[in-house]
Amino acid sequence: MIERLLPPYVASADTHETDAPAGTLYPEEEALVATSVPKRRHEFAAARGCARRAMAALGIPPAPVLRGRRGMPLWPVGCVGSMTHCAGYRAAVLARASEARGLGIDAEPNEPLPPDVWEVISLPSERARTYPAAGGTTPHWDRLLFCAKESVFKVWYPLTLTELDFSEADITFHLDPGTTAEGSFTAELLRTDPVVPTSLRGRWLVDGGFAVTAIVLPAV
Repeated sequence: MIERLLPPYVASADTHETDAPAGTLYPEEEALVATSVPKRRHEFAAARGCARRAMAALGIPPAPVLRGRRGMPLWPVGCVGSMTHCAGYRAAVLARASEARGLGIDAEPNEPLPPDVWEVISLPSERARTYPAAGGTTPHWDRLLFCAKESVFKVWYPLTLTELDFSEADITFHLDPGTTAEGSFTAELLRTDPVVPTSLRGRWLVDGGFAVTAIVLPAV
């Protein structure tokens, strides 16, 4: 599913919970989840299994994916990537640093956010925008907004190593013609940093009960 949002030079792999074995971890990875509950260990292993499939698609030898500051995945030298997991879906994407400076993906169940969360993550300008009513494959726009802002953060943080608040990105969604379940979005950053453009573009889709977002920041 995630591959539908990505250019050809970005490798990807995903899996659903029903067909996701626990997977094999490197000892260094095992150490990171040694005291975690089984559910967390399974998510961790399944996401890293996807990461190694993406490495193989790029012709990169399999390698552990450890964690840096704030849980940031540490990718093989010369690569950039992103991972996501939610109940029933896990995915990883990877590109060579010569082709992409940043990647950010996120997946969430296509369900409404709790009202108190919606107020926290959204700006007045975002709450004022109107989109088609949710139903069937149409997004729950509040959840999609959360998903898109997570993708923004996953691009921002590895490049700046600084926090970005939900209130510091203003998201606008666009529908592809003839569909209610796929499109693009723009993220206008309300905080500046010389290494990240002030406007980011991404893609989104809703399929199989999930909302998925992706941002690719090209190398040039």
